Amino acid sequence: MKNKDIKFDGRLLLVTTLLISICSIIYELIISSISSYLQGDSVLQFSITIGLYMSAMGVGSYISKYIKDNLFNKFIFIEMSVGILGGFSSLILFIVNIYTNIYTLIMYILIILIGVFVGLEIPILTRVIESNESNVRKNLANIFTFDYMGGLIGSIAFPILLFPKLGFITTSFLVGTINIVVALLIVLKYKEFIKNYKVVRVVSVAMLGIILVFLCTGNIITKKIEGGLYRDDVILSEQTEYQKIVMTKHKDDLRLFLDGNLQFSSMDEYRYHEALVHVPMMYAERHNRVLILGGGDGLAAREVLKYDDVEEIVLVDIDKKMTDLCSNNKQISELNNGSLKNNKLKIINEDGYMYVKENQNKFDVIIIDFPDPNNESLNKLYTNVFYNYIKANLTENGVMVCQSTSPYYAKNSFWCINKTIKSQFNNVIPYHLQVPSFGDWGFNLAFNGNNQMKNLTIDTKYLNSSNIASLFVFGNDEIVSLDSVEENSMFKPALIAYYNKEVQDW
Repeated sequence: MKNKDIKFDGRLLLVTTLLISICSIIYELIISSISSYLQGDSVLQFSITIGLYMSAMGVGSYISKYIKDNLFNKFIFIEMSVGILGGFSSLILFIVNIYTNIYTLIMYILIILIGVFVGLEIPILTRVIESNESNVRKNLANIFTFDYMGGLIGSIAFPILLFPKLGFITTSFLVGTINIVVALLIVLKYKEFIKNYKVVRVVSVAMLGIILVFLCTGNIITKKIEGGLYRDDVILSEQTEYQKIVMTKHKDDLRLFLDGNLQFSSMDEYRYHEALVHVPMMYAERHNRVLILGGGDGLAAREVLKYDDVEEIVLVDIDKKMTDLCSNNKQISELNNGSLKNNKLKIINEDGYMYVKENQNKFDVIIIDFPDPNNESLNKLYTNVFYNYIKANLTENGVMVCQSTSPYYAKNSFWCINKTIKSQFNNVIPYHLQVPSFGDWGFNLAFNGNNQMKNLTIDTKYLNSSNIASLFVFGNDEIVSLDSVEENSMFKPALIAYYNKEVQDW
């Protein structure tokens, strides 16, 4: 390997160490995030990915001791393999999820293969440098310094820059391109050390050309994949800092999805939002100040604005792009009657948890319309601590309501939420109704006073004086004993386990 007649410059290899480390951590984050997105239970998915990936890297490091000759050639092969496997990993996972039932198996295979190749990289790179430079101690220190720095850069770049701007598929192709560019740079820089240089160069250029084609068409591919995830035509797709927003339409049915989960169908959303809003409004003694947590689509606000005595509505939604979309998009603003631009409504783009923790001005009604608790960041919005903050934000006879998943499809989740709210409120009343696009959907109403339900006095499409009483009746197959479910807390998120298991069973 060592050629004393050729001056060896190892600086590019140190930069290579930095780049391959960045790519490695990003592949790990991409696979973990996609699995969380598609399968739920982010703690489980990240734990499995990290553990399996690290183990596979260990296997790769062990295998490296059997690789002895033509180290440059083999390092180039490894880089191109990582670039192709990692670059196409997102596309493979989404396609497998849509068209097969073996997602988990393919995910494991990808993690292991990428991990083994990544595990080969640093040991072989170290041996290349050792074979051509004399100061082993200095070079090892430099290699591991650049390796650790790359891990930091990749772990920051993915969530802050790459994923919000490019999404999963284009990010994968971009990172795969980096691996193959690294291979090509090494081919060009160290051609004197490479066996069959011309063949290796042609292959490297060809691999780069292939992945660049996919990189340049990443947005088109993403739209095609999304078309397979949704039954109707996708008319809007936007990745924000917090979530993936997708709108679909079929004839008169406009649907909005957040991270793949349906938020509403224009054909029947009024059922959900009338039950969410008007039941607590009927129990509340006053409606002067109303807080809506979540509800960035403006549909709950539309129902609240039907009450003339409402003086102020504060809507807290963390995602400004969501509230801007639902304020300005013609189709959604027609559905919400322009509620997000009403003078009575104030939009605050902030974490709902932090808002109720710090707010000092009390409300007469609090309407909680968060997505289902399918990850840890959402779980905190269904905990006993959070409901304690909610109680502190209510006036003496104030009323709160919380969407609480389905008492039929996710009964343990529903009654876990009910039990958690009961830990903070004297009176908790569960109720539910049928929403055709969702199925049987439930809510929990809570207050600490002696509130009594008043008559419905506003115009509605579904609710009336005859059917309201039926909302509070549950069938035997929708009830579980509260003794059989745990209270949900920040320190022991029982709700996530219930929810993810029930989602898998749907």
